[in-house]
Amino acid sequence: MNDRVIFPFTAIVGQERMLRSLILNAVDPRIGGVLIRGERGTAKSTAARALAALLPPIQVVSDCRFGCDPAKPTTWCTECRERFVAGEDPLPTEIRETPFINLPVSATEDRVVGTLDIERAIQKGERHFEPGVLAAANRGLLYIDEVNLLDDHVVDILLDSAAMGVNIVEREGISFSHPARFILVGTMNPEEGDLRPQLLDRFAFSVEIRGILDKAQRVEIMRRNIAFEADPEEFRQVWLPKELELSQQIEMARELVDEVRYTQRDLLIIADLTTEMEVDGHRSDLVILKAARAQAAFEGRTRITPRDIALAAELALPHRVKAGPFRKSSVGLQALESKLADLKMQTTIVADEDQQKTESTEESKKKMTEPRNLTP
Repeated sequence: MNDRVIFPFTAIVGQERMLRSLILNAVDPRIGGVLIRGERGTAKSTAARALAALLPPIQVVSDCRFGCDPAKPTTWCTECRERFVAGEDPLPTEIRETPFINLPVSATEDRVVGTLDIERAIQKGERHFEPGVLAAANRGLLYIDEVNLLDDHVVDILLDSAAMGVNIVEREGISFSHPARFILVGTMNPEEGDLRPQLLDRFAFSVEIRGILDKAQRVEIMRRNIAFEADPEEFRQVWLPKELELSQQIEMARELVDEVRYTQRDLLIIADLTTEMEVDGHRSDLVILKAARAQAAFEGRTRITPRDIALAAELALPHRVKAGPFRKSSVGLQALESKLADLKMQTTIVADEDQQKTESTEESKKKMTEPRNLTP
């Protein structure tokens, strides 16, 4: 276990969209990860490490190299399924800290997906799988600094696994699978080159951050960092109540997210938004819906609102909105911001309408229960 004290997530100043994008992926890793693009010294890696540090511990199958979830047998690795078939029922469990895996830029495909020992299988008839980075990151956070410098093929594999939630390795007729459900966080400095558009689109969220220009906030950043460097443990204790509060909020949202409902109207709002923005493909629609449900769950609600959709679209659309002189319309980032502002206003209107309906219903019930004067 790493005893190094991590700068608290809740102590990070500003960068609201970056922090929200990380929290929503923590609530539902099925969203598909976040790419954080920004200049040096804007707390990109600090935020990723801090998120992993505050995530709640997880229950896993004991002695499982992949941290399988005992409550979800359909996602078990090949080894856990074989143990269960052999009569180990129920499988023993234990509690582990949420893993944080830092992928080096020099990582190869075998290092990422793992390897099957073909020679051992042929000579001894034994299947031996050596786990890779995807196995270590299961149910945790996989962090890639300078993702734009990573081999495109490796990035493709990582994004595939983040989307499917499983890693399948097949060699010479031998197959091995294990769960690979993780929060994918990539960071990069655009000055050092960008990702290909095909890879950029496959990140569910993309957030561009810049240094904070507000003087009061810059002073607060200096003050907090100096206090942390002087005594990391004391600083952590000061922020511990807020860290625990956020950790519990994320844990409750994880349990609630699958119960969050949406209507045909919500789906039409999303479709109208992505159509008007002329976004290619359908990935953005699904990302917005998943993120809106995660936003609602994080706020303790079981129904999404136009505001949830707008907050999700702020993270899912900017890197997918095209701009240029050859577009059919004048759609761009400025138009997107205007559209999202309108959506947030709709939430207020919907809330007012719901309140009026509730009051009307209560008034009707009251009249029905009032004694009637039957005297002619």
